[in-house]
Amino acid sequence: MLSQVYRCGFQPFNQHLLPWVRCTTVSRSHCIQPSVIRHVRSWSNIPFITVPLSRTHGKSFAHRGELKHAKRIVVKLGSAVVTRGDECGLALGRLASIVEQVSVLQNQGREMMLVTSGAVAFGKQRLRHEILLSQSVRQALHSGQNQLKEMAIPVLEARACAAAGQSGLMALYEAMFTQYSICAAQILVTNLDFHDEQKRRNLNGTLHELLRMNIVPIVNTNDAVVPPAEPNSDLQGVISVKDNDSLAARLAVEMKTDLLIVLSDVEGLFDSPPGSDDAKLIDIFYPGDQQSVTFGTKSRVGMGGMEAKVKAALWALQGGTSVVIANGTHPKVSGHVITDIVEGKKVGTFFSEVKPAGPTVEQQGEMARSGGRMLATLEPEQRAEIIHHLADLLTDQRDEILLANKKDLEESEGKDQFDLQVAALAIASGNGLLLKGGKEAAHSNRILHLLTQEALSIHGVKEAVQLVNTREEVEDLCRLDKMIDLIIPRGSSQLVRDIQKAAKGIPVMGHSEGICHMYVDSEASVDKVTRLVRDSKCEYPAACNALETLLIHRDLLRTPLFDQIIDMLRVEQVKIHAGPKFASYLTFSPSEVKSLRTEYGDLELCIEVVDNVQDAIDHIHKYGSSHTDVIVTENENTAEFFLQHVDSACVFWNASTRFSDGYRFGLGAEVGISTSRIHARGPVGLEGLLTTKWLLRGKDHVVSDFSEHGSLKYLHENLPVPQRNTN
Repeated sequence: MLSQVYRCGFQPFNQHLLPWVRCTTVSRSHCIQPSVIRHVRSWSNIPFITVPLSRTHGKSFAHRGELKHAKRIVVKLGSAVVTRGDECGLALGRLASIVEQVSVLQNQGREMMLVTSGAVAFGKQRLRHEILLSQSVRQALHSGQNQLKEMAIPVLEARACAAAGQSGLMALYEAMFTQYSICAAQILVTNLDFHDEQKRRNLNGTLHELLRMNIVPIVNTNDAVVPPAEPNSDLQGVISVKDNDSLAARLAVEMKTDLLIVLSDVEGLFDSPPGSDDAKLIDIFYPGDQQSVTFGTKSRVGMGGMEAKVKAALWALQGGTSVVIANGTHPKVSGHVITDIVEGKKVGTFFSEVKPAGPTVEQQGEMARSGGRMLATLEPEQRAEIIHHLADLLTDQRDEILLANKKDLEESEGKDQFDLQVAALAIASGNGLLLKGGKEAAHSNRILHLLTQEALSIHGVKEAVQLVNTREEVEDLCRLDKMIDLIIPRGSSQLVRDIQKAAKGIPVMGHSEGICHMYVDSEASVDKVTRLVRDSKCEYPAACNALETLLIHRDLLRTPLFDQIIDMLRVEQVKIHAGPKFASYLTFSPSEVKSLRTEYGDLELCIEVVDNVQDAIDHIHKYGSSHTDVIVTENENTAEFFLQHVDSACVFWNASTRFSDGYRFGLGAEVGISTSRIHARGPVGLEGLLTTKWLLRGKDHVVSDFSEHGSLKYLHENLPVPQRNTN
């Protein structure tokens, strides 16, 4: 519950000390002190939650993941973000989205401040309208209607536009923030407010008081009265009001903010002008990296270009404030760009003073791709030699591997570990590999990766296998569509679903669920059924190929066979859920299943009744996940019908679902089980990682020679594969 609530009534400000402050109160609404939020509630359709925001200011965040702890945040809205494409008027949709995101963060208990452009554009629109109106009336009286087409709008001076547009801009912000029951206050500043010590203290005190009262300060330069900016005077103890980037940085440091978000019309900082062929977005920018960047021209509107933004960002970073420069105009991301940044997602360019010792994940991706191409040129015998050497290393370093694994088991409280057998498959198939292991196996992964690279070194392809040790999230890796050709997720069904959703530009090999069925036909053998059900469900219930739904032919109900199945499941302590049809046959049924599409991953099983084999097939196609499905019957025709008509990766007759495994299929190792309907399907081993490459060795051949009247004809036959020349 909220322990303290008070209305938006405030004591009058000292007008002699604070002439630039305009505060707006919201009628019949309440402000809430961040310190008294106790639990999650919903207010004006905007959720607000308690978040651990306390931190000592003085040092910027080192990693994106820490941004979620930001307490005090400045959001700078560039002219290109606020104004329309015609530079006359405001982009109302973008502003509404920005206000909503700022309100969400404010209602989470954060202290939000806005530095906004837009007064000039808003005033220009207003003055143009007034001029056109007055000219049309005047010319209509003196020259007639035919002269209206010749009217010319004079060049509008920026300071006059700012004076005309400032009140309208603030009124718009007031109306938008009111929708979320948030108060806003306008603060107009000039150079003098930072240069004069007394005025600077007044400004500082005003801002702190507004933040204490849960009000969002909206700061802008007083463009109606400012003189032209002096060249090269940015941040020399005095801000230059020629651009709001410098103002935002100065304000962020002055107020000891945790994060400065600079929104413009580009995705962030590029190593060369955006739009050029080789331009790459810089994910993390470190002080001293300026020499590696070529700056382009400034924005289409406003006074500051990217060079000014970088200069301001580095100045703020030096003052202890973290900075992110991102795109606030892209229609697909601008609706959540601010909240995404605060959540630590890879958006825009993050400025950090902590440079990692190792390569970035992008650099690792490039090394893996380059190393993989070199690996693919090796002879099969050479790749086999690498694998054999790796096997020897694993044997020789057995004690060190087990010691690392023991550390992982101790730190992860006994969670299962996984090996890097996928590395051997990548080597054998000639593929580069970028591994992202779970933190619960960090020690094991590290030593296995070192041994793998040592084995690769014998043929100079050490970099072909990379282990990602950075704080990159899986969602961030899924954005490397220019470096990654295939993603193979291994983990929970939720992890696989998240990857499939995030990897929009990269194919994903795998399955999100393992909802495996076993259909017990009316002609099933009494001796086989209980044995097959027990092995499928109880041998390892957490596996993706474990039985989840048992389909029983209706003729088997109330028979000794059915009783044996139920008795066995009870002995094995399997919790039974009843499907709708099964429940209708019972007076006292087990708990009715919530969904027929459930992967339990435990000693739980759904039992449902079907009328015949076709009914079973229809049920599997509707509720299954195309993983593994089984029929138990002694009727060969029924079995063959089931095998041919069930559209799953693995379809068995009188066998446990647990046989769905690459090793058991003779593939050696496997990278996973795919339920895809193209390329590899089922357990995926070496063959599933291979694709086709067509090589043509001609002797001045042209297609016209093979036309209807040409001199040559096509002949297709199998030829021996020639020995490759690797020199």
